[in-house]
Amino acid sequence: MTLEQLRIFIAVAEKQHVTQAASELNLTQSATSAAIAALEARYGIKLFDRIGRGIVLTQTGRDFLVEARAVLARAKAAAQVLDDLAGLKRGSLTIAASQTVANYWLPGRMQAFHTAHPGIDLRITIANTEQVARAVHEGSADLGFVEGEVDDPLLAISKIGGDSLVVVVGMKHPWVGRAKITPKDLSMTAWVLREQGSGTRSMFEAALRKFGIKFPNLRVALELPSNEAVRAAIEAGDCATAISDLVVAQSLAAKTLHRVSIDLPRRSFYGLRHKERYASQAERALLATIKP
Repeated sequence: MTLEQLRIFIAVAEKQHVTQAASELNLTQSATSAAIAALEARYGIKLFDRIGRGIVLTQTGRDFLVEARAVLARAKAAAQVLDDLAGLKRGSLTIAASQTVANYWLPGRMQAFHTAHPGIDLRITIANTEQVARAVHEGSADLGFVEGEVDDPLLAISKIGGDSLVVVVGMKHPWVGRAKITPKDLSMTAWVLREQGSGTRSMFEAALRKFGIKFPNLRVALELPSNEAVRAAIEAGDCATAISDLVVAQSLAAKTLHRVSIDLPRRSFYGLRHKERYASQAERALLATIKP
């Protein structure tokens, strides 16, 4: 069994599609299929069931996937130790970040790190808070940056910054021109919100609980998977949303959105890393760069 076979198996398992996995790995479909077939033949097991034109993991495959990911994570850790010997002259970091952090808070800090350490390759994926925490837990990301609270005893969590949650409406909304609204008013309008699992959504639901408002009592017209989609929907319609002040700063300045006066809490951004995995010099340098 080779690390390359493990890498191919994990890609096929995650895509549940040989051709898509081969494309992601820059391999031919035949080479990808051969690697899976070699594993199955060598150990006399079935890793995938071929159902119609698709494939799904067998129970054996699901059990093996956990171990395969762990082995690759350890191999990556070993490579990072060697990269450290080069004194941050080369290496790589895989980062997962939630949308608000990735799009509005992190870019300038990443650029500062790149200027200081141009030989470190930064690979960034964007997901919601739950998905970022899972990526760090499973080892597919070295570091995670989120705006929602995370409860995972295997993750080291540190505050790295923050923003404020604000309620905004489009310029045709009846709340435009009102000096202030009360918590009771929140249930009197339709809402466009981020999806469940996002830090923005979790923070708003926590604020509603403090106001004594049950979330099901809100009229949710749309749930959307990105801040930009939410912002565009609010600008075009007569709904309200709760969103990061970083996301709507330019829209407020351009007067395409109106900020409603109501007290919502400030929230913290958090950095995540796995407690039991080796912290490379590149990881420590990046955290030192972005911490306040």
